[in-house]
Formats: sequence, C-alpha cells, structure tokens
Amino acid sequence: MVRWRRWLISKPGPTAPSSTSSSDMRQESTLSWMIKCICVAAALLLAGGLATARFGAALRQPAVTTRDGSLVTLNRYVREPTPDIVLVGSSVTWRLKEEYFSLPRVRNLALAGGSPVTGLEIVAKQARLPKTVLVETNVLSREPDGALIERFSHGAGAEAPLLRPVRTAVAAYETWNHAPPDPAQARAERDRLLGQPPSTFDNRVYLDRTVEQMNEGDPTVPARANAIRLRQLIEELQRRGARVFLTEIPFAPEIADSRFVRMTGAIIHEAFPDRALWLPIDPPRSELRWADGVHLDERSALIVVRSIESALTERGAARRP
Repeated sequence: MVRWRRWLISKPGPTAPSSTSSSDMRQESTLSWMIKCICVAAALLLAGGLATARFGAALRQPAVTTRDGSLVTLNRYVREPTPDIVLVGSSVTWRLKEEYFSLPRVRNLALAGGSPVTGLEIVAKQARLPKTVLVETNVLSREPDGALIERFSHGAGAEAPLLRPVRTAVAAYETWNHAPPDPAQARAERDRLLGQPPSTFDNRVYLDRTVEQMNEGDPTVPARANAIRLRQLIEELQRRGARVFLTEIPFAPEIADSRFVRMTGAIIHEAFPDRALWLPIDPPRSELRWADGVHLDERSALIVVRSIESALTERGAARRP
C-alpha cells in the first residue's frame, strides 16, 4: 500500500495549459484584429483620396448634421464652384426648388424658419461671389443665425484635411445612390406640374389661423435691424461686382393684407426706395395656391419661378443655357 501511494503521488498528471501561452495567443489575436482595422481604414482613406483627386468638389457633400436639408445646400455652396444665381430668404423662398429653374447654375440658400440675412451673410463672406443674388423680403422678423454664419463663412478650407477624403468617399456613394434628376427629367417634371389644373384644396382653416397670428405680431424692431444689415451687405456685394435684387414672393390676398405683412413691407420699402433694386414678380395670381395659407404649393412655386426667370431676363441678369 505504501508503494502504491508513492506511485500515485509521483505519477505526473495531465499537463495544464500554460497561462503565459494563453496570454500570448490573446495578444496575437488582438494584434491581428488591430492590423486588419488599420488596413481597412487605410484603404478607405486611399479610396477617398483618389475620389477627391478624381472628382474634386464636383460631388455633392453630405451634411455633417441632420438639422435640415438646408445644411446640405450650404455645404454644397461653400465647396462647389460658385453658381451664377443665388436665392436667400425664409421658407417662403425655400419652396422655389432649384430643379424648377430652367436657367443654369442656380442655388437656393433660403432657410426654412430662417432669415434672409443669414444666407446673405454667408454669400458675402465667400471669396467668390455669384453674378446675381435675389433677396426675399417677405419675412424680416427673425434674427440672423450666428452659428450658421460662423460655420459656413470660412469656405471649404475650414474642413480638416484628414476628413476630406472620407467625406468625399461618402459623397461619391450618395451621388451614386441619389443622383439628382438630369435636365430632361427636370423638364418633364416641370411640364407635368404646369399641365395640371390649380389645386382645389380648401386651406381656409390654415389661412384663418395664420391671418390671426399675423395680425397680432409686431415685426418693427427686428425688421428695421435686418433692413439695416441687408443694406450694408448689399452695398458690399455691389461693390465687389455682384448684382443684387430684392424680391417679394406673392402671398395669398388675406395674408398680404395682414398687419405683419403690411408693416414689414412698409419698413423694407422705406429702407430701399430705389425701384431699380426691386425685381418685379408678376405671375398670374389666379393660378397661385397656398396649401397652408403662406407657402406656395409645387405648381404655384413653379409658376413664380417662371416669373422670376422672365424678370431676370428682362434685366439682363440671366444667361440661358
């Protein structure tokens, strides 16, 4: 029995895996994973760099945030070649979509819920200016958006060089998946809209509510401040060679007769009495409709765009394709 016990004690058991060996294997696996990640990142950067070198600013850059579609337009404006015609304003002008224009190289920088001063400040702070700028004067009660002005006042150079290839690669993917309509498609859509009869939608409930609100507000203080800033920016743009026109987008008769609109109109016309500075927009009013009481519906927006293009051509400020 003693010998048997000694044999059991002295017999080597199964060898346990070495903790050092296991640790080495984990380190090798982690290192391999890191190398793969670095290789993928390098490949993406290389692809983005090649796309940047090949396409440059021609690709539509995506917005960094999802605040609204206007950020996409502003990103495009500061990174792409300067357009011939730029529109700035509020949501009233925002409805005049770029694809509604038959004139080439048009950018609509109007901000839904914003001020025309914001867009005009951004345009004025760029190194290159458009040939013609249209400034909507319907809504002057909102303060300029200082954050947007600061963000888009430095042009394309404000972006970190390391991020540019990545964003260009993303832009290439977005352009491939969501390409803008070609000229033939845009023309067909315009013809389709114009071929429709005016909308028969009853907007009375929205119209009455909006008229009530516009008869309560007093835009005097912000409108006067914005008019002063508009004058300063317009003089600067004119001094640098751009042509600037003020515009009034048609409102529904009930809205146009509200206290808010009448006071705003009086302030801006007093600040800018020179009729040569105003672009006359005179579409057939019987054809216009406002779905929510203030904003033009799609067909009406296209009709107003046609009137704008006609007025620009008469002023010699439009170049047909």
